[in-house]
Amino acid sequence: MLDYFALGLLVFVAITFFYGVIAIHDIPYEIAQHRNHPHQDAIHVAGWVSLFTLHVLWPFLWIWATLYREDRGWGFGTTGTDNTMENLCLKVDELENRLRELESKGDK
Repeated sequence: MLDYFALGLLVFVAITFFYGVIAIHDIPYEIAQHRNHPHQDAIHVAGWVSLFTLHVLWPFLWIWATLYREDRGWGFGTTGTDNTMENLCLKVDELENRLRELESKGDK
């Protein structure tokens, strides 16, 4: 009786371990899907390839999936913002002019 219990326990542990490895390797894909990443499919395929390359690619997939956010893009440029050098200089000039006007009103 204990032999069958041990065999069942061994099969259960093996199946759980197998499912756990697959679930862990889908984490970067889930992150990419949640962030609406433009390379979701590539990350998903690379996750499966990572299973066969002894998990070497997996940390890089995690980084790749977390770099992109829909609200700010890749975060390296000025995507969605208006912070170019020319625009910043114009804003500073505008603020200086407003400051001069306020100072002149205060002197009167």
